[in-house]
Amino acid sequence: MAAKTTLNAKNLEALGAPRLAELLIEISTGSAANKRRLRMELAGNHSSAEVAREVRKRLASIARSRTFINWRKVKGLKTDLETQRKTIVDVVARDDPKEALELIWQFLALADPVFERSDDGSGSIIESFHDACADAGAIAKSSGVEKDALADKIFAAVLNNGYGQYDPLIAVMAPALGGDGLERLKLLFGQWSKEPEDKVAKSDRRVIGWSSNGPIYEDQVYGNHQELLVRIALQEIADAQGDVDAYIAQQPEKTRRSPLVATDITRRLLSAGRAAEALEILDAIDERGHADTPIEWQLARTEVLETLGRADEAQTDRWKWFEHSLNDVHLRAFIRRLPDFDDMEAEEKAFAYAQAFPEVHRALTFFLCWPAIGEAARLVLKRKAELDGDLYELMTAAADALAQKHPLAATIVLRSMIDFTLDRARSSRNRYAAQHLMACASLAPHVDDFGSVESHHAYVAGLKDRHGKKHGFWSLIT
Repeated sequence: MAAKTTLNAKNLEALGAPRLAELLIEISTGSAANKRRLRMELAGNHSSAEVAREVRKRLASIARSRTFINWRKVKGLKTDLETQRKTIVDVVARDDPKEALELIWQFLALADPVFERSDDGSGSIIESFHDACADAGAIAKSSGVEKDALADKIFAAVLNNGYGQYDPLIAVMAPALGGDGLERLKLLFGQWSKEPEDKVAKSDRRVIGWSSNGPIYEDQVYGNHQELLVRIALQEIADAQGDVDAYIAQQPEKTRRSPLVATDITRRLLSAGRAAEALEILDAIDERGHADTPIEWQLARTEVLETLGRADEAQTDRWKWFEHSLNDVHLRAFIRRLPDFDDMEAEEKAFAYAQAFPEVHRALTFFLCWPAIGEAARLVLKRKAELDGDLYELMTAAADALAQKHPLAATIVLRSMIDFTLDRARSSRNRYAAQHLMACASLAPHVDDFGSVESHHAYVAGLKDRHGKKHGFWSLIT
């Protein structure tokens, strides 16, 4: 049974309404956010119209503000934005979808003034606007808004997408637009694409870099902004309409030969039941025959081959790409499709191949990911001279994985980081190297036989001989 002082709804109810009201006033004193929340709740007791009025006032206040939002103030702004957004969705939209749609557009219009005065390296504020786009789509669908008017509003928004706040808008608005609305939106972008793009005045040209030929101007790099925006918009409309050919038509011939673009097209062709065309697109890429194609392209190609009933070719490709990259995704897919008992033989073959792989760190990564910790230990013992202690993220993960059952291998990995730090005089890593040396000391009693590897005492003595004057390091050893 919960104690009577436990903070939960039941215990707080026992205080009674008058006392709770006093506490809320006390807690909200000095907190503008809490006061706004309480006012919102009071407005909600009257009508959604009152709530809408409070939200509109707050949104207008945020839009007018000129206070710079540094990283310390981002959390407070985020909380404020989320309060307004959720109130629109949970309270206003329930009773008056048309009013809620106007409010969510007003919310989205805050993006420009907010980002002009903020420093949000975390990206948390843009998430609120992307969520608001999704809310706008849901509200628009239930509001009965006229399709052409909605298309016009979306078109205007996408043209003013300076901070990426409207990136998801077309996709989330597609259900509300329907077929006619999407056609209207397509028409608007088609008409706009024929209008001449404004050229930047010579005095307004902004230098964004330098080359051997002189300055690089912003309009040189982004001069095709209008064309690019139209193409992306028409691709999103094509996706919403399920029109694969229209999507492909928006990709220039050169772009289609990019492996990642070819992969995107392939996914759409597969969904449309056009696997043979998908394979042609994949095999037309510039890197055809090269082993370094992106994994997304490789996975798409094996999926297409499977769809076409060419499973043996798909398996051949999976093994080939595993041998090239030691990517466990390919090996897992390969083994999943093998008959019973063949999978163990394939795994053993893969492990033997990885043990001899030229790049020891990629092999170590593979064994840790599989996971095959015993194989990782064997690799470390056999190829300890190749380990690079500068790869501290990989080495730390390996030491942690090996410590319990393979203390000698863990010790070797830890020593690689210690040696790198001291041999290269990386004093900024002394604290970590000291921790690694102390970890080696704790592992030493669990090593049954150091074999050809120096004992812990011998290793420490060697360190003192070579680096005895590095007092900053030794002072950290406890």
